[in-house]
Amino acid sequence: MEVNGYRIEPGASLSSANLYRAHLSGALLTGADLSFANLTFANVRRAKLIESNLYGAKLVRTNLSDATLIRANLTRANLTRATLVRAILSGADLRGADLSSANLRRANLYNANLSGADLTGANLSGAIMPDGSIHE
Repeated sequence: MEVNGYRIEPGASLSSANLYRAHLSGALLTGADLSFANLTFANVRRAKLIESNLYGAKLVRTNLSDATLIRANLTRANLTRATLVRAILSGADLRGADLSSANLRRANLYNANLSGADLTGANLSGAIMPDGSIHE
């Protein structure tokens, strides 16, 4: 699949790619390098981003509902107002990520590292927290 001139496939090198408003629903991006990529307003619903590198990526208002981000690196990523409903983030590295006003309803954050993450105004209802508890 090609989007905005970028080849979208597992292991793709998309560092600093401009994928603003891109339609990546169901994309297979396992192990891809999306560090510092701009995915603002992108539709990444149901995408597979297992062990992908999204360090410093801009994911503002991005739809990541039902996406699989197991062991993904989201360190310092900007996920302000992102939709992560039912997203699987188990083992993900979210250190220093901005999740302010993000919708993480029923997301799986088991074993995720949220050190220094900004969760101000985030909806965590029904989310599985890093320690395995369910957020009320």
